[in-house]
Amino acid sequence: MSRRTVKERVELRGVGLHYGRTCTLAFVPAPSGRGIAFRRVDLDGKPETAARVEHAVLSERRTQIGSGEGGLHTVEHVLAAVAGLGIDDLIIEMDAAEPPILDGSARPFLDALLCAGTAEQAGEAEDLRLVECVRVVDGESVYVARPSDHLDLEVSIDYPHPLIGAQSGKWRVTPQSFAVELAGARTFGFMHEVEMLRAKGLIQGASAQNAIVLDEHGIIDNALRWPDEFLRHKALDCVGDLALAGRRVRAHISAHKPSHRGTVTLVKELIANARQKPKEARVIEIEEIMKILPHRYPFLLVDRIIELEEQKRVVGIKNVTINEPFFQGHFPGHPIMPGVLIVEAMAQVGGVLLLGTVDEPDSKVVYFMSLDNIKFRKPVRPGDQLRFEVEMVQLRGKVCRIKGVAKVDGAVVCEAEMAAMVRDR
Repeated sequence: MSRRTVKERVELRGVGLHYGRTCTLAFVPAPSGRGIAFRRVDLDGKPETAARVEHAVLSERRTQIGSGEGGLHTVEHVLAAVAGLGIDDLIIEMDAAEPPILDGSARPFLDALLCAGTAEQAGEAEDLRLVECVRVVDGESVYVARPSDHLDLEVSIDYPHPLIGAQSGKWRVTPQSFAVELAGARTFGFMHEVEMLRAKGLIQGASAQNAIVLDEHGIIDNALRWPDEFLRHKALDCVGDLALAGRRVRAHISAHKPSHRGTVTLVKELIANARQKPKEARVIEIEEIMKILPHRYPFLLVDRIIELEEQKRVVGIKNVTINEPFFQGHFPGHPIMPGVLIVEAMAQVGGVLLLGTVDEPDSKVVYFMSLDNIKFRKPVRPGDQLRFEVEMVQLRGKVCRIKGVAKVDGAVVCEAEMAAMVRDR
């Protein structure tokens, strides 16, 4: 299946459930291979955090990714809408640490995504498929995941309350079934827990209008959308937390008393046991390179990109010939490629990697800010083929640090560390 993003930007605004602060959230189109990432537009540098389980922080009553000032809290309903609709690439901008709770379900986020429209784009959607059965126990939460060609959820809960009790249900999660059967199920809580949770700084924005609140007798100032809405909301939370796999999960999952912490733990086990599909090397020919980089003759020093792993690593090729214009004046009669041009070529390869992290790369340009630890090991001569291997060390907003090596016939001829930023052309 093709990868999917949204056609245009769309915004929502409201208060967060736990911290009670107003937040504007925007869904923004992202290039193929970018994945799902949150962007904190209220912080310096607009730092981004990928919605992946390696960034998950185990927290009470919510799903959190990232920590410290840039941490993001209670992201499960947003991610449920994104994953439920089958979106692979998306930037989620927020001007606060917690998205708005809105009506307590994923429905408002789903409606916004549908309003923005979805668009297929180049690249193949990645699946997570199991090789064998996986079982996870986390406190009272028990999960069993089996190989499947679909995402099938079998969820059961048991609460000592007359309106809930023991409930169970099964769903095959597709964009259609998620929209109709799960997206509108709202979060819920109990009056006897309110004082305890607020003493911990939580549920500061909760009310009977954005959550189902139960006392010992029944529901306060609200009504159920389904008799088993509590169960459906637990299934919705599972869909959102499973999105942290960074791929479309294909498994039959039985979840008894699921929790955010338990499902995050399950995702880690699913990834560890998943069938790994060999990645095809992404090749970028010179015509596409010229659409990405602003350089032209005689200063375009990259002939081909032979490997590209978004936001992680890139490998580029430069064929050195006697016809290079710089050989006319650099050591005539003893042609050696200038070291500064080897570094420049490495920087251009790194620029392809960095421009893959931004929206509308054809309107951007990479400015390099610093060069460190440059070492030249061997001279480069006509007939050599330079292989540049560049990896991203750090990405913060539009600024990144990269580290690269240049090789000829497997031997390192140059290495360097660089810092760069993306600016409008």
